[in-house]
Amino acid sequence: MRSITRLCTWILAGSASIAQAADVNGVRLWTGPEGTRVVLDLQAPVRYQVFSLDDPDRVVIDIEQARWAAADAPGSGAVRAVRHGAKPGGGLRIVLDLNAAVQPRSSLVAPNDVYGHRLVLDLAPLQTVPAEPLRTVPAGDERAIVIAIDAGHGGEDPGAMGHRGTREKDVALAVARALAALVAKEHDMRPVLIRDGDYIVSLRRRMEIARENRADLFVSIHADAFTDSRSHGSSVYALSDRGATSEAARWLAERENAADLIGGVSLDDKDDLLASVLLDLSQTATLSASLQVGAHVLEQLDRIGELRRRDVQQAGFLVLKSPDIPSILVETAFISNPQEERRLADPREQQRLAGSILAGIEGYFLENPPAGTRLAKRLAEQPLRYNVLAGDTLSTIADRFQVSIAELRTANSLDNDAIHAGQVLAIPVQRN
Repeated sequence: MRSITRLCTWILAGSASIAQAADVNGVRLWTGPEGTRVVLDLQAPVRYQVFSLDDPDRVVIDIEQARWAAADAPGSGAVRAVRHGAKPGGGLRIVLDLNAAVQPRSSLVAPNDVYGHRLVLDLAPLQTVPAEPLRTVPAGDERAIVIAIDAGHGGEDPGAMGHRGTREKDVALAVARALAALVAKEHDMRPVLIRDGDYIVSLRRRMEIARENRADLFVSIHADAFTDSRSHGSSVYALSDRGATSEAARWLAERENAADLIGGVSLDDKDDLLASVLLDLSQTATLSASLQVGAHVLEQLDRIGELRRRDVQQAGFLVLKSPDIPSILVETAFISNPQEERRLADPREQQRLAGSILAGIEGYFLENPPAGTRLAKRLAEQPLRYNVLAGDTLSTIADRFQVSIAELRTANSLDNDAIHAGQVLAIPVQRN
């Protein structure tokens, strides 16, 4: 069968005056659940053409006034092989032999601290596999609390880089996997890894994956960096009021295309005023919960290391903008600090960080169990128990669970306020 051109575009970086002879110095491929990314490292901006052919399926990239100066790259994901050859007149043709038809999207990317000029092609499958329908939970069959765990950066985006070459994306994935493994051991919880490999996931897609899995909490793992290598310590972020306002405007503008909120409230059939009020209520409750869980996580991180800030910080990070999922971003430590870089690269330290984050999450949900979950049912049917941690006092535990010290003494037959790590206390929490 004759090959058919599906897409044909000429794209120029800037004006024709800057198009110049340029080598392709490297080629990198990244594969994730949603497609394959192909990155061509360029000596300078170029003029190029991208089109698709079938029988067999291929994507062709023609670059004017260029030559191949890169090592050959093996195929990955949708790409079975990468071929190249000179075109008459000095151009370069690169052919991506495919395992199946794709929809290519291309863009020229300006240099940053890590890479120079790049031509990026995202190859998405023409037909995506339908998502598995969410399981309906029968009455009396309580569900697990869903924790969406997001490893920051990935693939072409390495994040910050330490002096010894440690990459933020690798540290974030290692801590995220360790946290997911710990969550999976909890009877009352279920982890969802947003990224479980070295590939790109767009920021909005990270939010979407959490919403598709009906997450009760979104935790994004990162490692901080600063020009001053002495900067150190952990910090936790929640969404800023300004970030919430901008996201609310976006949701209201696009509400006819938006899925229902997790609480079952749809905006697409509401007038502007009612939709705005409902969204504001959802965001207010979500932000309050984010600040609370962030405070619990900070408290636990303080037990294993130093804090950069003792209060939960607020910023407009895109991944924190879900209007109905409490969301926090954890800066585990400063990868730009040589001492903290060594800690971040240590699997034992990664495990400790994951354990501290989980302890903070558990502390929050013990106080705020989501309705319809196994934890909520268990807490309603049996006395609440708390394992005393190093540094705990009877006073701080009483404050945490909003009971009096006298009630704690009575519930646990204590003659005084002395407690020790590992001791299990009954918490006389009043429930409705």
